Amino acid sequence: MAGLRRAFRNHQLVFYGECRSLADEKNFAAFLRTLFQQDWIVYAKPPFGGPEHVLHYLARYTHRVAISNHRLLSVSDSKVSFRWKDYAHGSKQRTMTLSPEEFLRRFLQHVLPRGFPRIR
Repeated sequence: MAGLRRAFRNHQLVFYGECRSLADEKNFAAFLRTLFQQDWIVYAKPPFGGPEHVLHYLARYTHRVAISNHRLLSVSDSKVSFRWKDYAHGSKQRTMTLSPEEFLRRFLQHVLPRGFPRIR
């Protein structure tokens, strides 16, 4: 919670869509109060495939970019279509179409944090 407050004070948080009202300091403070009213229980399940599966999963992000150009099928103002590999179902090739905003949101979740080197 302290990190969220600090990031807000340092203008490091950006709010979009339904969350846009949180850019207002009073609304953000009210939102944080609701988080304090909940009991937070942290539970991390063991990985389904064991440590090897975790290493293979992470290797996809430390050895390659989040998505290569050849997987992009089409890009327009209203949608982005791309191929992805469904590892849960025999590594089958699938196609997904998303709004540009959702595509970028998901893409940025796979960008390595500062200080994490990409392995060549």
